[in-house]
Amino acid sequence: MSDIEGFCEPRFAAVREALAASLGKDDVGASAAVYLDGEPVVDIWGGYADANRSVRWERDTLTGVNSTTKNMTALCALILADRGRLDLSAPVAAYWPEFAAAGKESVLVRHVLSHTAGLPDVSGPTAVEDLYDGERVTAELAAQAPEWEPGTAAGYHALTFGFLVGEIVRRVTGRSLGEFFAAEVAEPLGADFHIGLSAEYDHRVAPLIPPPSLGDEYAAAAPLGPDGSRRENTGATIRVKDTNSVAWRRAELPAVNGFGNARSVALVQSVLSNRGAVGGVRLLSPQGCSPAWQEVFRGDDRVLRTPMSWTVGFGRFGNTFGWGGWGGSLVMSDPDSRMTVAYVMNQMLDRERQEDNRGMEIVMAAYSGLH
Repeated sequence: MSDIEGFCEPRFAAVREALAASLGKDDVGASAAVYLDGEPVVDIWGGYADANRSVRWERDTLTGVNSTTKNMTALCALILADRGRLDLSAPVAAYWPEFAAAGKESVLVRHVLSHTAGLPDVSGPTAVEDLYDGERVTAELAAQAPEWEPGTAAGYHALTFGFLVGEIVRRVTGRSLGEFFAAEVAEPLGADFHIGLSAEYDHRVAPLIPPPSLGDEYAAAAPLGPDGSRRENTGATIRVKDTNSVAWRRAELPAVNGFGNARSVALVQSVLSNRGAVGGVRLLSPQGCSPAWQEVFRGDDRVLRTPMSWTVGFGRFGNTFGWGGWGGSLVMSDPDSRMTVAYVMNQMLDRERQEDNRGMEIVMAAYSGLH
């Protein structure tokens, strides 16, 4: 068992034990946090910020959370909807006129947020560096035809989710999604989460560590389906070395390049599980939170090759909602229990080679504290 720092209410001792066990087995450095009724009840961390195990994981260590970032991007859209500035049932083209090209007049904002817009890939970019030109990527998405009739099928929009939601937010507010998140979410809450990272925070970053026996060339890929086939990647291939690069940090990729730790992830997402307010700060109304857990689509996801339930911005799993990131980070919220649980680590695991239950073990340990 590894030494764990931070605080943990006694009834949630199982969360501390789960993190310690994970650090003693698969993890190098990691953090876990639980918010209940908008208040922190667990905020713990341990291990090391580097593969050589020479630098301790500290309270303010940050790391890339990959697609766990999508939870933050979706929250921004829900805030705008709650303020009456964005209609989730309106055509995207109402805010972004160029988007109506190539038969996309009927694509609704909620289609984009629920991975049912038919735009799971960007046709143009073939190198990661191409993704850093957001204006070019969004222009290509606006010109692209959907792969299926929007709203009739789902296919995980791994990268395009961020460009699409980000451009909608920019058209509505005049600010990039990262700027909007920083000013309207992170700053009021005092949340140490960043979509794109400025140089002043570089010294606090724990680089992601590729899965055991794999190197920095390890790349993200669509999962294998039941028949052993995989959806072909027609866009840029993202490798661990890319996510650890300075260029990646300085870019703004609202689907995938958020930086934080379990405390900041749980703090932000607890806004939704606690009906819109945390620590005396209200970001949206109780009614404005409900799209996060109301199902929009249920069926086989064409990219993930598995049955999925999608809400407006989140994956739904029973009575909970949330999403995780490539390599293992995770956040789950339960609006009935008003609980949010987050797990953030630097050691990635490859699910095709090794089972990865680290995040879910933290979640299940948190539930044991409720009972």
